[in-house]
Amino acid sequence: MHFEHIKLLWLLAVIPVMVVAFILRQRHRRIVMESFSDRKMLGRLQPDVSRRRPVVKLTLLCLAVGFLVVALANPQMGSTIAEGEQRGIDLAVCIDVSNSMLAQDMKPSRMARSKQVVQNLMSQLGGDRISLVVFAGRAFIEMPLTNDYSATKMFLDQINTDLINQQGTAIGDAIAKGMATLGYGEEGDSDTPQWEPNKSRAIVIISDGENHEDDAVGAAKDAADQGIMVCTIGIGTPTGGQIPVMSRNGKVTDWRKDADGNIVTTRLNEEMLSDIAHAGNGIYVHAGNGNVAVDNIVKQLSKLDSQKFGASQYSSYKSQYQYPMAAGLFFLLLEVFMFERRNPRINFNKLIRRREK
Repeated sequence: MHFEHIKLLWLLAVIPVMVVAFILRQRHRRIVMESFSDRKMLGRLQPDVSRRRPVVKLTLLCLAVGFLVVALANPQMGSTIAEGEQRGIDLAVCIDVSNSMLAQDMKPSRMARSKQVVQNLMSQLGGDRISLVVFAGRAFIEMPLTNDYSATKMFLDQINTDLINQQGTAIGDAIAKGMATLGYGEEGDSDTPQWEPNKSRAIVIISDGENHEDDAVGAAKDAADQGIMVCTIGIGTPTGGQIPVMSRNGKVTDWRKDADGNIVTTRLNEEMLSDIAHAGNGIYVHAGNGNVAVDNIVKQLSKLDSQKFGASQYSSYKSQYQYPMAAGLFFLLLEVFMFERRNPRINFNKLIRRREK
């Protein structure tokens, strides 16, 4: 037995609540009635009241609720192995982890907002493969290409500004590492003959754009020449923010200063990010407009041609919800048409006596 929505079975917890509520209700009713008359006289004063019928109605209602909840969870049986074609694009996400990403001109911080952007992006991907690259003064591959989004989220949670000691923003090196995760040569070696350019690969750069290390625009152009689209997402504000120095418990203890003792202000370089995206045949978006930025990136990625990754196997089940649903409705109808009081016109004891006469 397999349930498609197994978490809905928690709704069965309402049944013991119904039983407790029924007991309290009956107890309160008995106390109220005994305040008006002696317990021995209640039976004579209320000849049509039945003690069993409310219990039977409760039992029927609990059965109805139980079967309907099981129907909602959709029990499935008859597992069979089916094969389907797996198609999508290959996407390398490069995340800036330099100290400037600690700035809080975007709440809660540039680093936290970058992770939110990646999570929103993954929520709109379907069947696509993704890799993670982190970069500061240099870049390295955090996670190779995979379609396991659960593993991707685990790696994403581990990303922080302490991963790379060498400070800077080497966007060009990040693009090269992103190309390597997409299968371009060995560590970006363009002489490898196995590489076949196609229109199913893309790189997304998430950064504040303060590139000081290499020729990022040239690297984006090289990627575009190999059929790889390069898009950029800006994190931060043009007015900038200060870089906090954090304690172990996450509190701001000071602000980073330059060699002259002045507080450093880091600003979003939209011009640089726009130039990179233009050279990479992609688009630049700013991450400050909720999900609009991710929506625009996904729309741009949808222009790429999907490729076949191979056949995938999955379990196919046959839904059996109709049977518990029928049982639930049956018990519900019985409960509705059963009254708590006896019908004086229908008295089986009198009918039996009449036949005996």
